Amino acid sequence: MIDRYTRPEMGKIFSLENKYAIWQEIEVLACEAHAELGLNGITKEEAQWIRDHAKFNKAEVDEIEAVTNHDVIAFLTNMGSYIDADVPEGKPRPSRWVHYGMTSSDLGDTALCYQLVQATDILIEDCRKLGKICKRRAFEERETLCVGRTHGIHAEPMTFGMKFGSWAWELKRDLDRLQDARNNVAFGAISGAVGTYSSIDPRVEEYVCERLGLVHDPLSTQVISRDHHAYLAGVLATTAATCERIATEIRNLQRTDTLEAEEPFRKGQKGSSAMPHKRNPITLEKVCGLSRVVKANAQVAFDNVALWHERDISHSSAERVAQADSFIALDHMFTCLNRIVDGLILYPAQMLANLNKTRGLIYSSKVLLALVDTGITREDAYKIVQSNAMATWHEVQQCDPNGTTFRSKLEADPACKLTAEQLDKIFDPWSFLGRIDTVFDRLEQLDFD
Repeated sequence: MIDRYTRPEMGKIFSLENKYAIWQEIEVLACEAHAELGLNGITKEEAQWIRDHAKFNKAEVDEIEAVTNHDVIAFLTNMGSYIDADVPEGKPRPSRWVHYGMTSSDLGDTALCYQLVQATDILIEDCRKLGKICKRRAFEERETLCVGRTHGIHAEPMTFGMKFGSWAWELKRDLDRLQDARNNVAFGAISGAVGTYSSIDPRVEEYVCERLGLVHDPLSTQVISRDHHAYLAGVLATTAATCERIATEIRNLQRTDTLEAEEPFRKGQKGSSAMPHKRNPITLEKVCGLSRVVKANAQVAFDNVALWHERDISHSSAERVAQADSFIALDHMFTCLNRIVDGLILYPAQMLANLNKTRGLIYSSKVLLALVDTGITREDAYKIVQSNAMATWHEVQQCDPNGTTFRSKLEADPACKLTAEQLDKIFDPWSFLGRIDTVFDRLEQLDFD
């Protein structure tokens, strides 16, 4: 019997052993449903016998399948042999009730959805854990000054806690989507060859699904429509993109020329076979690479939606690879990021140095507004700010040791009518952050439980 209370490891969910265990439970539950509902003559004693004796042996199933070239028939043959093994001579074989009125997809699709629920539950916990870490670290670094960047270019001051906070909000949206996708795929179907219940009572389907924690499909053809699976795959891809976004940002911040953050470097770790000084963001690069796999696999799921008529099996081979790979990859990505974000090494002094690297250019927007407040037009104010900014920028590019700061140039420009007191206020990085409490007050309300 499958254990519905112990969370399996991700890889084991997609193992044949787990799939066969779910198949066995579905078949046993269907027999119990027939007996409970008084259908087709199966007795409660026979159903109990089936429950007590049902089992399978993977190696034996493989041997049978090598002959039958049909996985479900091979499994049913093997399970039936164990059910009937101890039946007294001359007594009816209880295995005759197994798979009664069912078709292969009734078993396979219901089991697959159960596996996907198991797997999504793991990702939900993974996502929740990383979200909590990001939220905690956001408040830890609430007042750690750094420069914001747009187009890769210095923009305005911000705090590093905002980066963590932005990730936390995105992970909360991922969490909501994962929970919704879990519900969207938690379906089962035991409706016969083309979904008409021609040889099986719909109440059997309801009985089995209820005990598996699934919802019976209101109208399956022979398969559960793959739009359910495609929606889930799309959510996995979106979540993988979030992981990639986090990893890409840290990778960029770990560049030698920036070096504001760094993924943990373990004791004894080596960065390069040729260059002993290297501390490469290899785990973050792995996260980015695996994200490409998960996103690409979403296309497989979308292509699996359109099948011929009531069913073909063009989807089956593809999803056996793509689904397992996507879940295992994303679970591993979360494991990597949970460790990295929790232990992310930060360099606040370097952040401050980078913030001042452009000799005050990042305060240009405040200067512009202050000049407009003096009564001149925005166009005239822009010309004053830009001319002094470009002169400063040229000196920064040339690493001119004799160059002056942006503020000094403004003070020397007769067109700039700002007082020293006004400039003191403008060139304070915290002048940009007077309303930052709004951001963190909202973040305080973010709930991952």
